[in-house]
Amino acid sequence: MANLKEIRNRISSVSSTMQITSAMKMVSAAKLKKAQDAITAMRPYSDKLTELLQSLSATLDADSGSAYSEERELKKVLIVPITSNRGLAGAFNSNIIKEVNRLVSETYANQDVSYLVIGKKANDAFKKTNNVIANKSEIYDDLTFDNVSEIAQLLMDKFVSGEFDKIEIIYNKFKNAATQIIMTEQFLPIVPVEGEVNANSDYIFEPSKIEIIEELIPKSLKTQLYKGIRDSFASEHGARMTAMHKATDNATELRDQLKLTYNKARQAAITNEILEIVGGAEALNN
Repeated sequence: MANLKEIRNRISSVSSTMQITSAMKMVSAAKLKKAQDAITAMRPYSDKLTELLQSLSATLDADSGSAYSEERELKKVLIVPITSNRGLAGAFNSNIIKEVNRLVSETYANQDVSYLVIGKKANDAFKKTNNVIANKSEIYDDLTFDNVSEIAQLLMDKFVSGEFDKIEIIYNKFKNAATQIIMTEQFLPIVPVEGEVNANSDYIFEPSKIEIIEELIPKSLKTQLYKGIRDSFASEHGARMTAMHKATDNATELRDQLKLTYNKARQAAITNEILEIVGGAEALNN
């Protein structure tokens, strides 16, 4: 009977876990809808802003470049890994950490690498290196463009001052609830336009193109970082919803197996009792 009691305790434990994972799945599904709508609405604006900036930049002389596009000898690199503050999201956070480690060991093996982390999971992974210059995990408490702009401005100031020669951001791009794409984007210096970009010559620029670009570049960089964090935020809920869905299915399967085992053990125990009773009755008759 001790075996039956142990199985009953396991069934109760698995059922409790299944209720928790099912509730977390529903919570993530509700949050995913809002986060997905936000990033879907933002992408056209971000893409158009980048297209406009490239079109204007293509018509300027090389000497008219901004301080944000200055190419320097690569000595110090700043990497901005974007993860979540919580776990239980499958490989969502570990994939980012693995990609950062790969980038550091392969691409920037001979450079001095530092980190500005967004997300507690990234901070936990890289704080042991003593190269974390700032932890901005609190951004998820109030994820707004103004708050992200402060982080982007900090990155821009560190690049312009020469503290870092290159800044890259690494995040999960949201594709759908089950799929996230790891993105590595060069934040600074600004990536030059590849190939020829046609600029509409019918435009009348007021003020000048240079002044417009100097105004657009900081806005474009802030939008780029905000889009990356928004993408990661939506991806987190998608990954957690998928992970909790699989966990609930696994818990349901395990519970059903335990119930079957319990019923077999109970049936065997009842059969043994009947055999003992029959055996005792036969002994009395003899």
